[in-house]
Amino acid sequence: MEITPQIIQQHIDKAKKGDQVAFTFLLDRYWNEVYGFMLKRTENEADTEDIVIETFAKAFDRITTYNSEYAFNTWLIAIAKNVHIDLLRKKKSSLFIDITDEEDQQAYNVADSSPTPEDEIIREQNLSSLLECIKKLKPQYQEVIQLRYFQELSYQEIADQLNEPLNNVKVKLLRAKKLLAEIISKKD
Repeated sequence: MEITPQIIQQHIDKAKKGDQVAFTFLLDRYWNEVYGFMLKRTENEADTEDIVIETFAKAFDRITTYNSEYAFNTWLIAIAKNVHIDLLRKKKSSLFIDITDEEDQQAYNVADSSPTPEDEIIREQNLSSLLECIKKLKPQYQEVIQLRYFQELSYQEIADQLNEPLNNVKVKLLRAKKLLAEIISKKD
């Protein structure tokens, strides 16, 4: 269904009467536009999200003051600009130390990015399953898979180690991958 200006106006009228479904429609319809506009201004996702949430809260509190001579999105953007200005004023007058985006990013980078115990268990189970499938291949295919993907040798290094031409190694690895894919798909 195409969303026409008339449909939008109907939802605005319903929202003025307190209809929550209409509020949700308007929020869904205009969230990305207001968010995108504010993200360009603030260049900070957290601030942008706070501003947009407050913008819609204020807009819905004051929706009865909306003048339909103007586009609804223009009215929302005007509110968002004012909320942003208020936020900047609060930040300047705050007694707390203001952290720059760069400092915030540095703090974020310090965060522990190591896998959780659950991630480790899943990884081990997947690896174990993969190794079972590899064991079903002929020894020559197991060897090239081992050298390429577990020892991370280049094609040339594999060719040198196996005393085979480079093209043979490439073909053998291609066949091994194809056969492994078939084994894995049959297993699932």
